[in-house]
Amino acid sequence: MAIIQPTSHSLPFDDPPEPVVSSNEIALDEALDTLDPLRHLRTDPSNFAGDDEDTVIVPSQPRSILGETIRLTFPVDSPLVSISLKVDASNGCGGIAWPAGEVLSNYIAFRGIGYLQGKKIVEVGSGTGCDNSSSPLLGIMQQNVTLNNLQSCVSVRELNWGETLPSDMPPPELILAADCVYFEPAFPLLVQTLSEMAVSGSTEILFCYKKRRKADKRFFAMLKKQFSWEEVEDDPNREIYNREAISLLSLTKRP
Repeated sequence: MAIIQPTSHSLPFDDPPEPVVSSNEIALDEALDTLDPLRHLRTDPSNFAGDDEDTVIVPSQPRSILGETIRLTFPVDSPLVSISLKVDASNGCGGIAWPAGEVLSNYIAFRGIGYLQGKKIVEVGSGTGCDNSSSPLLGIMQQNVTLNNLQSCVSVRELNWGETLPSDMPPPELILAADCVYFEPAFPLLVQTLSEMAVSGSTEILFCYKKRRKADKRFFAMLKKQFSWEEVEDDPNREIYNREAISLLSLTKRP
């Protein structure tokens, strides 16, 4: 969590034999896991018959990302903001920048400095600090705050969805959430946290996500009980990222 202060497809066999795994195979798997922590989350087309979107959890990447620093500019076509971002997937997929986080960041930059000025802002589910999850990633977030000289206005804290909000956390006027819809057991916890943070009629929530699985519909069924929403229509890049199954929504808490 970043707080910003104001300024069914079946397998192609029915009953596969029990695999025999040698100690060498186990050692090889462990070595590959160290080199590429996300490899088991990617789809291997050779293992499935047909194209089942529920098998795709993490998009294909050319290699794993470990301890790198990248430079991002927003808006992409006319840089207004430029940030350095440390990314590291060794502690999980939250340690890298994902598409919905970049879409949300680009939209905020498009709105300009006046859009954020004077607001108390909370980002939930932040892994790197670029709008996109757990305590092992707090170090990366803090490094990114320092890397961009934001210590005076941004603080990093741990917040487990579904737990009581910190008593000293200022009520946010703007909540940011990007790429938070990916782990089904956490769906009701995220809805609960958003509901407890938001004040009906006064808290703005920008929620950006990329549709990856049919299970996403269950999240929005839960969300609908507490919030209404509409798609952000003034983003000039909307048609581009919509083609990539990314949506940017404005959520409003129900009375």
